[in-house]
Amino acid sequence: MASRPPVSLPKLSRRSRILLIIAAIVVLALLLGARLLDTYVDWLWFGEVGARSVFSTIVLTRIVLFFAIAVLVGGLLAISLTIAYRTRPVFVPISGTDDPLARYRSAVVGRIRLFGIGIPVIAGVIAGATGQSDWQRVQLFLNGTEFGQTDPEFGKDIGFYAFDLPFYTWLLGWLFIALVVSFFGALIAHYLFGGIRLAGKGGQLAGPARVQLSVTIGIFVLLKAVEYFFDRYNLLFSDRNAPLFYGATYTDLNAALPAKLILLCICVFCAIAFFVGAFLRNIQLPAIALVLLILSAIIVGAAWPAVLEQFSVRPNANEKEALSIQRNMDATRNAYGLTNVQYEPYSGKSQATAADIKADQGTIPNIRLLDPNVLSPTFTQRVARENIYGFPQKLDIDRYTVNGKTQDYIVAAKEIRTDGLAENQRSWINRHLVYTHGNGFVAAPANTIDRAVQGANSDGGYPVASTSDTQNPKGSGIEVTEPRIYYGELATDYAIVGGAPGKAPGEYDTAADRNYLYQGTGGVPIDNWFNRLVFAAQYGERNILFSDAIGDGSKIMYNRDPRERVRNIAPWLQVDGDPYPAVIDGKIQWIVDGYTTIDNYPYAQKTGFGAATQDSLSGVARQANNSINYIRNSVKATVDAFTGQVNLYSIDDKEPVLKAWENVFPGIVKPSSEISPKLREHFRYPEDMFKVQRELLSKYHVQNPQEFYTTQTFWNVPQDPTQEGGINPDASGVAKQPAYYVLAEVPGEDKSKFQLTSSLTALQRQYLAAWVSVSSDPEDYGTIRVLRLPTDGSAQVDGPVQVQNRFQSDAKFAQDRTLFTNQSVNVIFGNLLTLPVANGFLYVEPVYIQQRNQNSYPQLARVLVSYGPKIGFAPTLDEALKQIFGESPGTTTPPVQQPPQNPTTTPTTPSQTSQTPAPPPTGQANPELDKAVGEIQAALAKLRAAQQSGNFADQGAALAELDAAAKHYETAKNAGGQTGGG
Repeated sequence: MASRPPVSLPKLSRRSRILLIIAAIVVLALLLGARLLDTYVDWLWFGEVGARSVFSTIVLTRIVLFFAIAVLVGGLLAISLTIAYRTRPVFVPISGTDDPLARYRSAVVGRIRLFGIGIPVIAGVIAGATGQSDWQRVQLFLNGTEFGQTDPEFGKDIGFYAFDLPFYTWLLGWLFIALVVSFFGALIAHYLFGGIRLAGKGGQLAGPARVQLSVTIGIFVLLKAVEYFFDRYNLLFSDRNAPLFYGATYTDLNAALPAKLILLCICVFCAIAFFVGAFLRNIQLPAIALVLLILSAIIVGAAWPAVLEQFSVRPNANEKEALSIQRNMDATRNAYGLTNVQYEPYSGKSQATAADIKADQGTIPNIRLLDPNVLSPTFTQRVARENIYGFPQKLDIDRYTVNGKTQDYIVAAKEIRTDGLAENQRSWINRHLVYTHGNGFVAAPANTIDRAVQGANSDGGYPVASTSDTQNPKGSGIEVTEPRIYYGELATDYAIVGGAPGKAPGEYDTAADRNYLYQGTGGVPIDNWFNRLVFAAQYGERNILFSDAIGDGSKIMYNRDPRERVRNIAPWLQVDGDPYPAVIDGKIQWIVDGYTTIDNYPYAQKTGFGAATQDSLSGVARQANNSINYIRNSVKATVDAFTGQVNLYSIDDKEPVLKAWENVFPGIVKPSSEISPKLREHFRYPEDMFKVQRELLSKYHVQNPQEFYTTQTFWNVPQDPTQEGGINPDASGVAKQPAYYVLAEVPGEDKSKFQLTSSLTALQRQYLAAWVSVSSDPEDYGTIRVLRLPTDGSAQVDGPVQVQNRFQSDAKFAQDRTLFTNQSVNVIFGNLLTLPVANGFLYVEPVYIQQRNQNSYPQLARVLVSYGPKIGFAPTLDEALKQIFGESPGTTTPPVQQPPQNPTTTPTTPSQTSQTPAPPPTGQANPELDKAVGEIQAALAKLRAAQQSGNFADQGAALAELDAAAKHYETAKNAGGQTGGG
C-alpha cells in the first residue's frame, strides 16, 4: 500500500518567528555569557603576567579541536543521513491506518532541512565540546621530541609512546564514535523511511540500506584492525602483574602479542567480507566473518593467554617473569630519576663517645629544635602583632648566611589574613581596598630557642623570630628592600589597590602609615568603566561599579596564590604542594616547584601521585591521585610577592617533555643559564618529588629480578609515630612520616649540607633498614644517597616507631608528661629527626606544650634524644645529650638567645605572662639583674596562687607587679649590656 501524503505542519507567523529568534538569543547569551566573561577576565590576567601567548595558544587549540571533532562526528552523521534519505524507497509501505511511523515520517519530511541539519549540528556540538578538552594530547603530538632512549621490545624511541601513541589512540576513539553515531543515524533513517522493515518472517532489508550499513560496519572493523596494530605497543604498559610490576609480561609477549597480529589479519578479512557482502543480496559471508572475529577474540585474544598464564607462567613465575621484571626495574629507575643513586653501607652501631660528639661540627651544632608544622600559632601570636596578619598553617625551612654563618631558618611571609578581621573591620572597603597586603619576612634560627623570659619551672622556649619589614628592613639579619606582600598563600580574595591620592581610602601599611598607595606593576587596571562593569559582574559586587574610591590608577589583583599563578601560566605542570618564600636580592620571592609527568613510559611502574605524596603533614596542598610513571622536577618558578610577576626557569634544558612544551609555548620557560647564583642558593629539593622517589626506592633498590619477585627485601616508608591516631592516613590507614629538611653532615663528607631526609624500615617491620637523603646544595643538587643497614640481623637499629615507644615508656618522660598532661595543657610532639652520627643514628624530638585557652600557642618544653639504647630528656638539647654521653658536648648553639631589637618581637607583655615563664639567672655579675629576676619569679608565684584561688583582685595586683618587674629586668639588662646567656 502506498504511503499517504505527509500532513503539513502549521506555519509560524512573522511575529512568532521573531519572538522565537529573540528567545533563542537570550538563552544562548545566558549559556555563553558567563563563559565569555571568564574568558575576558582570564585574558586580562594573562596580560598582567605577560603570558597572553599561553592564553591564545590554548584558546586557539581548543577552538580548532572543537570544530575538527564537530565536523568529524556531525559531518559523518550528516553524510549518513543524507545517503539514507536519498536512497529511501519511492513508495513507503505502511502497516495500516494506524501506522505509528507515519506521524514521525510526516513531521521529518515537513521539516527535512531542520532535521537534516539540526541533528548533525547538535551531535557535532556535543562531541566538539567534549573533545576540545584534550588539547594537551594534540599539542604534544604536534610538538613532541625524542627521548634518545628506546624500548627493549620494539626498539622505538620513548617519544613515540609519550607523544604519538596517545594521540593515535585518542584519534581512533573519535573515529569509532563517529562511525557508531553515523551507523545508528542511518539505521534509524532507513527504518523510518521503510528501508528496514520488521514485519514478516525475519524482516526485510532494502538494497541501499544493506549497502550503507555493511560498508559502515566494514570501515569500523577495518579501524579495529588498526587498533589491534597499536595495541601491540600498549602491551608495554600492561598491568597483568600489577601492583608488583607493570609492563609486558611473559604472557603478553608470548600469547597476547601474537594474538593481536592474528586478530588484525582476521579483522582485515572480516572488513573485506562486509565490503563484498554490501553488494550481494546474500549477507551470509559478512555474518560468517563477524562470527569468526568474535570467536577468535574469545579464543585467541582471551582464552589462550589465560591458559598460558595459569598453567605455564604462574608455576614458574620467578623464572618466566625475570626478563620482564628486569625491564621494569631499568625503566622505572630511568623514569623516576633513580639511575644515579649512591648506595653506601652503614653499620648503624651507636657506640659514639662524648669526644666523638664534640668532634662532630657538621650535624650536632645544627640540630633543628623548631618544628615548622607546629609553630604557626606561635608566630601568629608573638610576631604578627595586628590581627590582620597571619601565617600559613605550615611554615617553611630554608638556609641563609647571616654574619658569615650559614644555618637553617624557619621562615614565613607575614601575610594579610582577611579572615582574621574583627567584626567592625569587615566592611567591603576594608576587606578589599584597605587591608590589601602583608608586611615583612620572618625568620627564626631553626636550632635556637629563646628562654630569656622563663619561670621557676623553666618550661617554656620560643623561636627567636624577628621580622624584616618596612620599619626595620634588616630586622632578621636578612635585608629586605621591599617587604610588602600582595601575593601569597593566604591571599584568597581580590584586592583593589593604587588609585588617586585623596580619592582612594589608602592601604594599611603600618600603624603610622595608613595612606600607602600601591606603586608596583602588579594588578589589572580597573580605572575604566568597562572593566569595572566586567569585574562587578564577575564577583557579583555592585560596589566595584559605584564606589568613588576607585579611580585613575586603580588596579585589581586576583589569582594571588603563588601555586595558582604558576598553574595558570603552565597548566601542563604538576605543581608542588608547598611553595616557600625566599629573599632574593632584597625581594621576597615565592619559589614553586613544577613537575613534568607522563603516564606512558614503557615498562615503568605506575604510581598514584596523590597517594605517594600523602603523609601526616597538614597545611600543604594535596595532589590529585593521577597515575604517573615518569616525573621530573624540570621547572623552578618564582612569584614576586610585591608585583606578582611569574618567572619559570628550566632545571634540565634537555628534558624531553619540557622541550615539547617549550615548542608549544616558546619563550615562557627561561633557560637554566638565566638562574642567578643567589636564587640557586635557595633552591630546595622538592618534597613531593622526593616522596614519590622514596616510595619507589623502597622496592627498586633491589638489583636481582628473582629477589624482586619475592619482595622479602623491600622497604617501607614508616608511620609517623608523633601523630597519635594518625593524620592524613593513606589507603591502608597509616599516616606516613614526612620527609624532613635538615642542615647536617652526610657520612663520609666533612661539610654540612642542606638536605631532605627520610627513614625507611624493613617490609612490615619497624626496625630501620635504610636512611635516604637528597642534597639541595648547588654543588651536588639532586644527588640521592642511601645508607643501607646490615640485613643479617646482627646490628638491628630501632626505627622511628620503636624509638617513640621507648621515649614514651621512659621513666623521666612519663613523670614529666604527667605534669604536662593536665586539664590546662596539651602536649605536642614535634618532628622526630633521624640523623646519622658517628656510625650510628641520633634521634631528636622536640616536645611542645600549649595551654588550653584562647589565643594560646605552643612553646618548646623539653627535648627527647635517643642514641642506641640510651635516652636523654631535658629542657635543652645540650642537657639531653649530656644525659646520654656523660658530659656536655659543648657544641650546640646556645639555647638562650635574645632576638635582635625589633618592635615586632618584644619578648614579654603583661598579657602573655600567664603562660610566659620568667628570665633565668644569667650567671653574670649583675646584682640588679638578679634582683629583677627574683621579682619576676615572686610575681609569677603570686599570679599562679591568685589564679588557683580565683581572686581577680589579687590577679590584677600580681600582673601589675609582674609588669613592673619586667620593666626592671629590661632596664637592668640594658644597663649591664647583656646579650643572652646559656
